[in-house]
Amino acid sequence: MIRQLDDRTLVCGQIAADEVAGLAAQGVAVIVNNRPDGEEAGQPLGSDIEQAAAQAGIAYRFVPIFRGIGPADVEAMQEALRDAKDGKLLAFCRSGTRSALACALAHRGEGASAEEVHRRLTEAGFDSGPIAHLL
Repeated sequence: MIRQLDDRTLVCGQIAADEVAGLAAQGVAVIVNNRPDGEEAGQPLGSDIEQAAAQAGIAYRFVPIFRGIGPADVEAMQEALRDAKDGKLLAFCRSGTRSALACALAHRGEGASAEEVHRRLTEAGFDSGPIAHLL
């Protein structure tokens, strides 16, 4: 299920390569994969999703988040948001939570208020608790 953090930022759980073309039709310009390869048996390889993204004309970023969201992860998400320009960014991980929190911190770093970031997360069904101290 794709959840919307704002008009340009979408997050979701694992996607499959055969879903990527449909994302382009929805205006997705950049896909950010926050899921390390091999995290779970049967998980699609990032390279397969990257290839599908290239065929669909979507930029692809591999920004695996292993143990908590670090400054480099936030910076990579900020760059990806800028690269999306007027299009949408879709970030995914296993459940969407890591991606949502990384996007939230990127938005905060770009000037969104802590209250706005918290509201966006809550409205999308995510708990801001794990990053509250960083907001």
